[in-house]
Amino acid sequence: PNMYTKQHTIRHEVTVSGVGLHTGVAVNMKFCPAPVNHGIKFQRVDLPDQPVVEADVDYVVDISRGTSIEKNGARINTVEHALAAVMGLQIDNVLIQLDGPETPIMDGSSLPFVEALEEIGLEEQNALRNFFEVPHGIF
Repeated sequence: PNMYTKQHTIRHEVTVSGVGLHTGVAVNMKFCPAPVNHGIKFQRVDLPDQPVVEADVDYVVDISRGTSIEKNGARINTVEHALAAVMGLQIDNVLIQLDGPETPIMDGSSLPFVEALEEIGLEEQNALRNFFEVPHGIF
């Protein structure tokens, strides 16, 4: 798809289930629509208070066998394939809920997530996207 100028979320919830590659724990992962300027966030619904961790480089705590993010003791392991699907489809706002410590590995790629998200479709939101512009060449 070409670069959208408006923000996008998903039309409705969709759940994928599997086991975590490193933890071996069965997990359900639900992609949920989110409001304008929400961004991409993960939520551990299996923990007390159901903590939320933003998909932000500031919360990356480990990259040894996959990308793990953590905030206030709530950790989500192996987020890279889910994030690749969301970014590749140009989804700006989504809440990704998990009932375990790690995203499901599925077939080892982002394709199962892309397929699930494409099946429900995207929804354009009434807000412009924020673009990062590189002010000068980097050598």
